[in-house]
Amino acid sequence: MKDLEKLEYELLSPSDRLLQDMAKIKGDIILLGIGGKMGPSMGKLARRAVEEAGLNKRIIGVSRFSDGSLRDELESHGIETIAADLLHEEELRKLPEVENVLYLAGNKFGTTGKEAFTWAMNAYLPGRVAEKYRDSNIVAFSTGNVYPFVPVTSGGLSEESAASPVGEYGQSCLGRERIFEYFSQKNNTPTLIYRLNYAVDFRYGVLLEIARAVYEGREIDLRTGNVNVIWQGDANEIALRSLLHCQAPAKILNVTGPETLSVKWVAEQFGQLFDKEPKFVHEVQPTALLSNASEAHKLFGYPRVTIREIIDITALWLTEGGSTFGKATHFQEREGKF
Repeated sequence: MKDLEKLEYELLSPSDRLLQDMAKIKGDIILLGIGGKMGPSMGKLARRAVEEAGLNKRIIGVSRFSDGSLRDELESHGIETIAADLLHEEELRKLPEVENVLYLAGNKFGTTGKEAFTWAMNAYLPGRVAEKYRDSNIVAFSTGNVYPFVPVTSGGLSEESAASPVGEYGQSCLGRERIFEYFSQKNNTPTLIYRLNYAVDFRYGVLLEIARAVYEGREIDLRTGNVNVIWQGDANEIALRSLLHCQAPAKILNVTGPETLSVKWVAEQFGQLFDKEPKFVHEVQPTALLSNASEAHKLFGYPRVTIREIIDITALWLTEGGSTFGKATHFQEREGKF
């Protein structure tokens, strides 16, 4: 496990390209909603890049911090923290003015039954944040769920494709994008809408879910038979470097890996590593939620961590008893009900 933790530290090290871009980013960086799955590692990467580049730049993380240990952990890495409920107008107003904003806040899981809260988080709050930070660069996280399902032979949809989300979660995320687009035009705020689909890590994500199903002998539903993924460390780097690519009107950017992966193939790779035969149910459907991220690859290069590396390390992490977040992605959901 110590070797794996050392490997994780190395995989999360900032690239030379990130160090160069971080030096070009003027001003401090604030991460709104740092308490989610990606926020802590993104904040740590930003802080590490600042230190290794020899820069004088504040990294600030905002969250409700219902888990007190996370706040202590972030501060131990040199990240300034602010406890705030972004939906509380006064608390939002008191946040410091910062030149660069990473907007990570949102609601996905538990949408069904809490539709009103989901729309408040995903479509109302972005307008309040956009007004608050009208003079900043804003990278606003979104999702590939704003796209419709497409044939698995299509190569995925690019940014020019029309959004047509399935279900209220995807619809609310499109609402978030439209609000940021509106305020980018209204206030001339440089903005980049970051459509991610899907980030993976040792502790959560599509590959971990497939790996656990194989390891535990559970059946894998093949109806959603193809996916896109990207290593979380690479996704974090792209998010930080995207601060240099914000535009008004807002720029849309798909972020994922270059492959259209077969779920069955991924499961079979884990089966070989675990010496277990994967169990499958249902037939692969001809459509899936797939993104074409060639624009991101042109701007930032291909991801550093390859799919086979992710598979090997995920298998080791699982067999060694590494910690996980215990949050399913629901990547197999085909009706948009989260």
